[in-house]
Amino acid sequence: MIDKTNFREAMAGLGASVNVITSDGAAGRAGCTASAVCAVTDDPPTLLVCINRSSRNNAIIRENGVLCVNVLSAEQQHVAARFATKDASMDERYACGEWHALETGAPVLEDAISALDCAVRSTTEVGTHTVFFCTIEATRTRSEADALIYYARNFHRVGNAAAGVSPVAA
Repeated sequence: MIDKTNFREAMAGLGASVNVITSDGAAGRAGCTASAVCAVTDDPPTLLVCINRSSRNNAIIRENGVLCVNVLSAEQQHVAARFATKDASMDERYACGEWHALETGAPVLEDAISALDCAVRSTTEVGTHTVFFCTIEATRTRSEADALIYYARNFHRVGNAAAGVSPVAA
């Protein structure tokens, strides 16, 4: 088995979308930046979100039973940074954007590229993290913005249409 340093170095080569995971409900508001988000299936529409068990957000999301994956645009790097700041209060985090709700009541960031409003259906503990399996209850998208990805330990802009790149057949 490899050590954490080698694993993290290898993972720096895996580009990922930058997302702000939000929740609201009886346990209060939660919000954190995450790149460990992945589609699971489209029947029923399901995704997974990985959150460190030591994060204060983990218990709140678990208790609320809902979350929203807000996929950030390239112009929203400041939102990613604010929600990644460990000592920032929830009020400070949410002050960096305009918010509303869809079906579950989880906060949806205005102008996010996509908002996937979800109900938590099950969880699995893996190492230091909880994997939340979530069914998508509602979505909102806008396609005109460039995306924000995290790659090689930095944020990068990805254009809406990569010039000169042909789609790969599956």
